[in-house]
Amino acid sequence: MDTILIEDLLVRCVIGVFPEERQHKQNVIFNIALAADLQKAGQSDDLADTVDYKHLKHQIVERVETSSYQLIEKLAQEVADICLATPGVEAATVRVDKPGALNFARSVAVEIHRERRDQT
Repeated sequence: MDTILIEDLLVRCVIGVFPEERQHKQNVIFNIALAADLQKAGQSDDLADTVDYKHLKHQIVERVETSSYQLIEKLAQEVADICLATPGVEAATVRVDKPGALNFARSVAVEIHRERRDQT
């Protein structure tokens, strides 16, 4: 499999378990690696033969901006599900960073890996 990378996608959403975290949208940063077969697109130079990552980005932003999860683990799973529903994507690794979540730490992050075959 080949890899498409979406790096440092900044989105704002309500995320967190504490009352002060639920009052205002916060920044979250996504780094996503998509496993897909890119050989045909590399030969044809046709968007129809690859993953439309611009459309995928719009789906992710729309879902995240309207979400209100408590855990970044759940947010990561939701984004992985969106990725795996995209034609051509066989696996997705999703990292979600929440800057400023801990004092004295730049960020807290989770990273998950999901494969199409894992979907039920």
